[in-house]
Amino acid sequence: CSAIDACKTSNGGCSAKAECRRTTPGNRVCVCNAGHTGDGIVCIEVNPCLENNGGCDRNAECTQTGPNQAVCNCLKGYSGDGKRCTYISLCSQNNGGCSEFAICNDTELTERTCTCKNNYIGDGFNCRGNIFQELLRDVNTSRFYFHLEALSIKDISGPGPFTLFVPHTDVLNSDPRVKDWIARGVMAQVLRYHMVGCANLLYNDLTKITNITSLHGDPIHISYSQNSLILNNKAEVTLSDAVGTNGVIHVINQILVP
Repeated sequence: CSAIDACKTSNGGCSAKAECRRTTPGNRVCVCNAGHTGDGIVCIEVNPCLENNGGCDRNAECTQTGPNQAVCNCLKGYSGDGKRCTYISLCSQNNGGCSEFAICNDTELTERTCTCKNNYIGDGFNCRGNIFQELLRDVNTSRFYFHLEALSIKDISGPGPFTLFVPHTDVLNSDPRVKDWIARGVMAQVLRYHMVGCANLLYNDLTKITNITSLHGDPIHISYSQNSLILNNKAEVTLSDAVGTNGVIHVINQILVP
């Protein structure tokens, strides 16, 4: 007589994911393979993610990769190895994409708000100060700013509102009359002729009026036709509605002469 091997046929009736072990003749036990659980007849994979998030950080995602195996990946807005995840402040890099003149505040995961600082206006991504400051920030108008600074003209630093008609930087650099006006001491008068006080006139407002008085005291004639806004019958508004906290800037292609 020979002992019957209970495991010889069909893995002894054990699960395909179990080991059949002979005990006594004709008997056997079924033991689930590593990474599996069950009675040996039925074995299922152990999912480590189901208990304690698989040992991952609470701010990580546990993903099963095999029997009793898993990987941990930090959630969006966090960094680390998955076992430990640290919150990434959006505001810690490049001010969160906000303007340099804005305050960035983390609100929740992957979210932040941008708020312009005091004395600035805008949506937080683009913040603007008073028009005196804005002149310097724009290459189209920076030359006008330097002329104001050279002559210590601070009129437009006040509360306003003001409307400025600024000759383009290239025009101020190339017009030979500028040096003559400076030499004769009349450049301040020319500059003030481009400023209008007590008014915040946007492009659309300007199309509806014909005359305004400059800080110099002389009037500026305005005409609008064929979608062009012309000052004193020769200077055209080429860029408009650069709004600051105390007024608005329009760029023109010629110098206005009082």
